[in-house]
Amino acid sequence: MTDLISVRGLTKSFGDRPVLRGIDFAVPEGTVTVVIGPSGSGKTTVLRSLNALELPDGGTVTVGSETLDFAAGEPGRAALARYRAQSAMVFQSHNLFPHKTALENVTEGPIVVQRRPAGDVEAEARALLDRVGLADHADKYPHQLSGGQQQRVGIARALALRPKVVLFDEPTSALDPELVGGVLTVMRDLATEGRTMVVVTHEMAFARDVADQVLFVDGGKVLESGPPAEVIGDPQQARTREFLDRILHPL
Repeated sequence: MTDLISVRGLTKSFGDRPVLRGIDFAVPEGTVTVVIGPSGSGKTTVLRSLNALELPDGGTVTVGSETLDFAAGEPGRAALARYRAQSAMVFQSHNLFPHKTALENVTEGPIVVQRRPAGDVEAEARALLDRVGLADHADKYPHQLSGGQQQRVGIARALALRPKVVLFDEPTSALDPELVGGVLTVMRDLATEGRTMVVVTHEMAFARDVADQVLFVDGGKVLESGPPAEVIGDPQQARTREFLDRILHPL
């Protein structure tokens, strides 16, 4: 199985505070990697490095056909654009354009950034909204949608860019509990279709059932990685066991 993502020696500091301390992992094509860890562990910084929303201080990252060596300095604009085109992000807080309809939010990137024909993009966008259960909501604005519906628009928007990998940054953490299931169902369907995904989440049932590999990140390092049956079901590191006990058995 070919690796779609390869991360080697990733480092990042904010001021004098190290956040990533040498991150290494790979994501085979067509698999789901779930990144877990406590708040402030560096997991979101890892994810944002995969599409250069954060520029690491050192290390190399390959996504699809593009490699950036961050130790060589800040990449040029053209190299960054090619690198970012490999992936698409689904954000924690939806980040939809409030003045655009659901359909317009989905078509914006392909038309404006990728310069694809508007007619083709709209047809594809409507099919994607149908795929996430929102065919009847295409003409509604974000404020007319629930948080879960907004997040599903965000997923359709990411898919519309035809990325090689979809990145999810805690996609359910801002949702009311009763809205989480609809978003996770869409994500499970994408995994079943063989979509390559990297997901930062605290949803342990999703990680256990859907992930091909789980990375436990703490203190800016990958402390444990492997199949969910190992990392979640039988963790070897005391720190992993402590974290999971707190998540799975809250007081």
